[in-house]
Amino acid sequence: MEFFGIRLVGINPDNGQKLFLTIVIISVIFFMKWLLVRILNLIYSRTENLRFRFWSRQGINLFVAFVTFLAVLSIWFDDPRRLTTGLGLVTAGLAFALQKVVTSFAGYLIIMRGNTFSVGERITMGGIRGDVISLGFIQTTIMEMGQPPSVQDANPEMWIQGRQFTGRIVTVTNDKIFENPVYNYTRDFSFIWEEMNFPIKYTEQADKVEDIIIKTVSDHTEKFRDLSDFQRQMLEKKYGIKTDDMIPRVFYRMTDNWLELSVRFILPEHGVRVVKDAITRDILKAFHREAIEIASSTFEIVGVPSVRISH
Repeated sequence: MEFFGIRLVGINPDNGQKLFLTIVIISVIFFMKWLLVRILNLIYSRTENLRFRFWSRQGINLFVAFVTFLAVLSIWFDDPRRLTTGLGLVTAGLAFALQKVVTSFAGYLIIMRGNTFSVGERITMGGIRGDVISLGFIQTTIMEMGQPPSVQDANPEMWIQGRQFTGRIVTVTNDKIFENPVYNYTRDFSFIWEEMNFPIKYTEQADKVEDIIIKTVSDHTEKFRDLSDFQRQMLEKKYGIKTDDMIPRVFYRMTDNWLELSVRFILPEHGVRVVKDAITRDILKAFHREAIEIASSTFEIVGVPSVRISH
């Protein structure tokens, strides 16, 4: 093919026709995608089901990717010999130059096939904790959350001392699932077990303190008990594990300075900090009302050496 008297290497009428057809086919496919997205947006306005939104978008993306790949393949590699050669070259090039991209796409397929997580679920992936707000072929987008003080030295460091959003949106490549474990806080069981510790002096009445803690925690968690018990039964049926400690319980631990009472209870993953704040406030009020003192680290001097002053 010549253009203004200049011969274009590798371009001939056959290739030009294929290129034009490729552009037309891709344009039609993306127009269909745009049309499907508009239809879905109308459906979205009538439903708040996040899972439906996620899977419908994923279905459209996979459909468009598959049809585009098949169409381009059919246009350019109509000869089986060309197809074999072309696929060999493409595979070799991808394996060398796009290792991370290929691995990330493979991670995407495993996430989808293995039901590792979905949009709206709370996970830890690649060291990032938060709620999944988008899942693409190459990367996952997470709305980051903070960390309790006990894990504040984790990487990356946080300024939010609780499991609440920090405001940062983080993208993590999907290949991280091959390098690190993925922690899912809400898959199959949207509750987690929490503990709160209360140190008291050995002179206090431990039974009275325990009653206060149990009553307060029970009052704040009773509304979640029926739902958590239902999910517990489904969890045990699916995985064959036993989770009997659904009712709040206090455990004792003796230390050098105080008696530590740890209460274990169950809460929904979202909103934990608010509930624990309310529990703490009510327990403190009850302690003040009953004149119960919280223990703290103290030092007792058991002997003082004699001091001689000479003039």
